[in-house]
Amino acid sequence: MFQCKDNDNYNTPKSAWIDIQHLIPQDKIVWEAFYSNGDSGRFLRELGFDVIHEPIDFFTHDEGDIVVSNPPFSLTKKVIERLHTLDKPFILLLPVAKICYQYFRLVGDGLQLIIPPKRINFYFGGRDGGRRTISNFDCMYYCWKMNFEKDIIFLGA
Repeated sequence: MFQCKDNDNYNTPKSAWIDIQHLIPQDKIVWEAFYSNGDSGRFLRELGFDVIHEPIDFFTHDEGDIVVSNPPFSLTKKVIERLHTLDKPFILLLPVAKICYQYFRLVGDGLQLIIPPKRINFYFGGRDGGRRTISNFDCMYYCWKMNFEKDIIFLGA
């Protein structure tokens, strides 16, 4: 099974999923494809989504209707290539700088962005909180095949 690097194992706070819950389709089965400590899938379930979130290898499985995840940043290229091959809609939480990489050309005109209301501070280790980090970079949600009304959505004010 796939294992991410220790420095790639930063967990998503529940607030990051709360911010976009109104944009995730309720009628789709969500695959939170990167397990880490299991909190992310639990958070999405608590928000009312039907979620597949198991410690299985993303690169050898194909689950659910849509991927909603915070993948290991070091694997972004491989993740985008795999999702493109699967032709699977996604919402991925990634650093803003990733938009400059060539591999995002794969998704072409279907790319949409959700800009969070503030910088997201992830946490490292432990369940439901662990040690919170102060991020020194901004992230946004990269979306493909979501068919939002606008290509760039700014959350909050």
